[in-house]
Amino acid sequence: MRIIGIDPGLRRTGWGVIESVSGRISHVANGVCESRGEDLATRLLSLFDQLTDVVARMAPEAASVEHTFVNKDAAGTLKLGQARAVALLVPARAGLPVAEYAPNAVKKAVVGVGHAAKPQVEHMVRLQLPTATLAGPDATDALAIALCHAFHSRAGGRLEAALAAASGTGRAAR
Repeated sequence: MRIIGIDPGLRRTGWGVIESVSGRISHVANGVCESRGEDLATRLLSLFDQLTDVVARMAPEAASVEHTFVNKDAAGTLKLGQARAVALLVPARAGLPVAEYAPNAVKKAVVGVGHAAKPQVEHMVRLQLPTATLAGPDATDALAIALCHAFHSRAGGRLEAALAAASGTGRAAR
């Protein structure tokens, strides 16, 4: 399965694409969409257009987006939420299933510790994807988000297989 991870930001939205086949994960591409324009609407449109192009070129089968966190700057949090809306809208508009993960869940999945520091996340992304040339911290975070989704999808598949085996029907009960 080809997965795009998206790390939303108003100035810089990171993206990373990985391929997960039979438990093997490989790097496809990564980069950053930098918003252009003076006003908020123009910047959001810029991110929308760039991310739409990335999704069209990379042809992912699933998307994963990081949840935003609330901080003391309410206006900044609101703007980040609007950039996150673009990050959710673009893959949904392309017909992709979109998963969302909290930052601590991403760190836990990739590093093993929910409160890992950025250098630890980068180190583990480099270990998991040794052929990747990282386009910066935002792209690194996006690859971590994609890895998190791959790990969760793999675990979900094992759970479904176990449920199917336990039910004796060959199919998971729903």
